Amino acid sequence: MKAYWFDNLPGDRREDHHSGREVSPEYLSRLGIKYFNFPNLDDVNAIASERSYKNRDEITISPKTMGDVYEEKVKMFFHEHLHEDEEIRYILDGGGFFDVRSEGDDWVRIKLEKHDLMIMPAGIYHRFTTDTQNYTKAMRLFKEDPKWTPLNRSGETDQNTYRQDYLKSRDGTVAANE
Repeated sequence: MKAYWFDNLPGDRREDHHSGREVSPEYLSRLGIKYFNFPNLDDVNAIASERSYKNRDEITISPKTMGDVYEEKVKMFFHEHLHEDEEIRYILDGGGFFDVRSEGDDWVRIKLEKHDLMIMPAGIYHRFTTDTQNYTKAMRLFKEDPKWTPLNRSGETDQNTYRQDYLKSRDGTVAANE
């Protein structure tokens, strides 16, 4: 895993867009991001059990597996959105980028590769794209039945209860949920 400030320069979203300024693990933690490298699936199973995750699925994002809808799907994943559930993603193969909003509303780019596991809190604005290899195989973990409902950023999502709870937790006005 690598984390750095997104450079906001024009160009293919699948390029690194590395600003040259790294982001520390401590800063990611302040944003509510948890990161692990688990070469062993038993470690993934342990964290899933510890956090009461009951279900999972696997998704392969590539032109070969998705065909003509690949570009459309990747563009959809790259729209800024939030989820009302904590999100765990484990990279089984390939890699990709998760961009998350900072306290100042700037983008932090997180590069995940094989065996990286990231936990994002409910309510954080983020987006995803593959890297230039156009291939990501990931496991998505869910507490209940698999669901993936992105709520695109708007004035309405800014007022969303999960967004407001996230901001309070991030800004230290309530204790963060573990």
